[in-house]
Amino acid sequence: MRNFSKYIFIIVIFIILLSCEKKTTEKSEDSNIIDETQELITWSGAWPMAILKTGEYPLWFTLTEDGPLHIDSIEEAVNKNALIPWPYALHILYLTEIDDGLIMTVNRDGFLKLMRNDNEDNNIALYRFSGGNYWNQFTVGGFVFYDGNPAALLYLDNLFIDNAGSLQSGFSFKFSRTWSFNMNSNIPYPVDIPILNLFPEEEGWVIDALRQGSGGYFYCKAVRKNSMRNEVKMFRVRDLSQTSAAAVSEISSEVFYASAPGDSDFFHPRLPALPEGFVYTGIGNAAGNLFASWEEQTDYSIGAAGFVVIKP
Repeated sequence: MRNFSKYIFIIVIFIILLSCEKKTTEKSEDSNIIDETQELITWSGAWPMAILKTGEYPLWFTLTEDGPLHIDSIEEAVNKNALIPWPYALHILYLTEIDDGLIMTVNRDGFLKLMRNDNEDNNIALYRFSGGNYWNQFTVGGFVFYDGNPAALLYLDNLFIDNAGSLQSGFSFKFSRTWSFNMNSNIPYPVDIPILNLFPEEEGWVIDALRQGSGGYFYCKAVRKNSMRNEVKMFRVRDLSQTSAAAVSEISSEVFYASAPGDSDFFHPRLPALPEGFVYTGIGNAAGNLFASWEEQTDYSIGAAGFVVIKP
């Protein structure tokens, strides 16, 4: 009886081992299938979130966490959003005209692009490239074209609140300062700008401004918190792909701030009047149509924000 029990025990162990080997083999086969499937994927391209058909009346949109939302008139945006400090509010920045349309960044969200749809006049495709919850942690501090592609600078702002501890909370991938997009996908992707690596975030450096100025220079500001006072470096460089400190020229704060574009009163005879407390913040040509961004402002705070598209 004792020998019989011994044989039963050996058989059970053999069955368990055989089962484990089978599961391991199945898992390996599944992994191979996944790897092979990934190689077979072909990106279908970015999809427009809406097709805009301009006509007799302006098309008004307000920004939300789910993207631009169409509203019947600008009056619907009055008292719609609470006023919050500008680094944490949804609003449009860096409106830029390009050959095939108009692109811009949306603070705390991603990019927007408008381009002609199917070569039809007054028929505009609106694309959203959202960074989702990840981008929602950061403020857009700059915008440049790097290697021919748009690139937005992100940084963790603590001007009004101390949120330094929330960096990368809930995310497994490495923080990237600069992000771009293309028409292969609706999701932005990180892009490395070599010159910025001279001020590594691991050493406490935060880069909160990056722009192209006159004379072919790019201007940048890096800040590092110290126990006594902040260490601030302002510099300019001609080539963002440089990796040597010799390529960087430190500049005074006067030179740095003089490189920023001045405030403008955006006007066009076809732009509708805005409610009190609202202002236009940018204007451009969207596939032959008039485009203007707007926002509700009070001191350093922003409430509702969005854009309007008007038939020429």
